Formats: sequence, C-alpha cells, structure tokens
Amino acid sequence: MLHLLNDEERRLQQAAREFADRDIAPQADAMSREGRFPAALLRRAAELGFLGMLVPKELGGQGQGNFALALVLEEINRACASVGVTVSVHNSLATSPILRFGSEALRRKYLPLLARGEQLGAYCLTEPQAGSDAAALVTAAVRDGDTYVLNGTKLFVTTGAEAGLYIVFARTDTAHKTRGITAFVVERASPGVSVGKVEVKLGLRASHTVEILLQDCRVPAANVLGEVGEGFKIAMHTLDGGRIGIATQSLGIAQACLDAAARFALAREQGGEPVARSQIVEQKLAVMATEIEAARLLTYSAARLRDQGQPCAKEASMAKLFASQTCNRAAREALQVHGTYGYLEDFPAERFFRDARVTELYEGTTEIQKMVIARHVLKQYAG
Repeated sequence: MLHLLNDEERRLQQAAREFADRDIAPQADAMSREGRFPAALLRRAAELGFLGMLVPKELGGQGQGNFALALVLEEINRACASVGVTVSVHNSLATSPILRFGSEALRRKYLPLLARGEQLGAYCLTEPQAGSDAAALVTAAVRDGDTYVLNGTKLFVTTGAEAGLYIVFARTDTAHKTRGITAFVVERASPGVSVGKVEVKLGLRASHTVEILLQDCRVPAANVLGEVGEGFKIAMHTLDGGRIGIATQSLGIAQACLDAAARFALAREQGGEPVARSQIVEQKLAVMATEIEAARLLTYSAARLRDQGQPCAKEASMAKLFASQTCNRAAREALQVHGTYGYLEDFPAERFFRDARVTELYEGTTEIQKMVIARHVLKQYAG
C-alpha cells in the first residue's frame, strides 16, 4: 500500500519497520514467556520519537498525527503486540487527551515528559461495575478547596504499574450520569495512589495489566481536563483515537500471521511438495491477504479523518470491528496452516493466536462497536 504514502510517511514507516525487525522481534517470544516488561525497548522507542508522535515539536514531540502513528503502530505490533499496545495507549489514550483538552499549563508540564518517555501514560476508565457502560462509573471526586479528593478502583489498566501519569475519570456529580463525570491528570507519585492486583492474562503477557487504587488521593483542581462534567465526552473522544490504535494493532498481528503462515507453507513439504502448493493453503492465504488489505484501508481512512478534525466515531468503530475480526481469523488460519506445529511455543503462531483474542475485547467489545456503528447508520435515516 506504498502508493498511498508520501515520501515522509514512507521514511517513517521504514524507520518503524527497522526498529521492529532489529530490536523488538528477536526478543518477542522470550518477553512473552517471561512476562517481561519491555522497558529498554520503550526507551529506544522514545529516542526514535515514537512516544511523542502526537506532541507538537515545540513541546519536544514529532508533531505528527494519527495516520503517522498508525504506520508506526502497525510495524511495532507486527513484531510484538505487547510493545505495540504500550506505545498505543501512551500516545492515543494518555497523551492525546492532554493535548486536546488540557490547559496550556498542563500541556507544557506533562507533554514533554511523555514525549521523551520520562513518564509513561495510562488510562483509567473501567471499574468493577463499569465496563462497556462507562457512564456507570462510581469513583468519586469531591472538591476540597483547590484540590479534588479521589476514591475508587480502576480495573484493566494497561501499563498501570509502570506509568508515571494516569488519565482518571471520576464522578463529580451524582445527579447526572454522563454529565457528572470529570477527567483528571493524576500523577503516580500522588499520595493515595497504589497498584492493586496484577492480572494474569491469556496474551499480551509482556504488557502488564493492573488494578489502580485511589484512596483519599488529592489532585490539584488545575489538573482537570476540559471543564468539570465534561469527562464522559472526553473519554469517548479519546476512545475514538484508541480504537484506531487497536485497529492498527490488529493489522500488525494479522500481517505477522500472514507472514508466518506463508513462510511456513513455503518451507514445509508434504508428499515431496511445499505445503504452499496446496489449493486449500493458497485459499487461506488469499483470503487473509485480502481481508488485511481491506482492514488497512478502513483504518487508514479513520486515521486520516481524525487528523482532519472530522467526526470519526463511526469510522473508528468500523476499523476496529473489521480489523480485530480479521486479526482473529488470520490467527486461526495461521495456526491451521502450521498444523500441530502452530500449537507449540517453538513457533510464533501460538503467540499471535493468544495476542489476537483481546483485540475484540478491549476499548469496546465487538458488540459495542456494532452498536456504535448501527446508531450512526440509523441517524442517517431518522426523520
């Protein structure tokens, strides 16, 4: 799909590809087996500018947009989805809301730190009783002078144990559901912030997912993002970018599945012929390649829309829906092409299969994406 890229975008894609192939891929299987957080790789990603993709140049970032970020994320995820989701969350869910909704003081204070990788960012929305229905959250934020006191529990926080900065959504008004939520920038070093349970997961084992506990945590009122009561709007706007990020993660994993399946099919012989000569295998590879290309076009289109400042909730959900389903189909087919070998840790198809599953679950399940898309479609026909 190089014909869709300009020279600068090709150079960026190539830089990300070299980083993925040279630095990430050789360690990916070991990191997954050991559950080892990729701290050194993230430092290298910061040096390459990949942790400050959306941050303006005057604040130490790359001054790029969501399309450029998608190019980088696809290459990184092709090598290791654990590294990929860390970079995605840092850019899409932590940096983006500060850039879009933060005061000038917040932008100048935190964006350079995030761009340099001196602090990693995390996103705290989900709670024990508030998953798909984010507006049901109950974490409380009570005003006390020039601070807010936060109390509550956040679940499934990617990079939560390693992050230095959290975007936290809490309820400032119990009389209103969506209009009673406010977004805060919370420093990990703040008293009252602690890491709870560390989840043991099927996949993405080198990306740590934890519970974040807020106990009488005092946050300066100046750390409110946007206006008080705008948190739900901020969360949804941010998730549009996050869903494009997960679509690119899905693309990276799916492409890795196709690469692994094709190489195995060419190298493996059955009856004196490469497995790749089998029409059954050819058909699997053909469908994988076609679906990946279609998912890529959907994702690129959504990213371009977001960069243009256009509404893109429907397009982001479409990209996330189709790319994540394509990813899971590609993972299953890659394992089938490998046969029994695909079930072994000796071959990366096993890791791809495990890592793929979550793409249909987080940042809005497949069912939630269909609801979002349907509502936008029906609006076109409502009188």
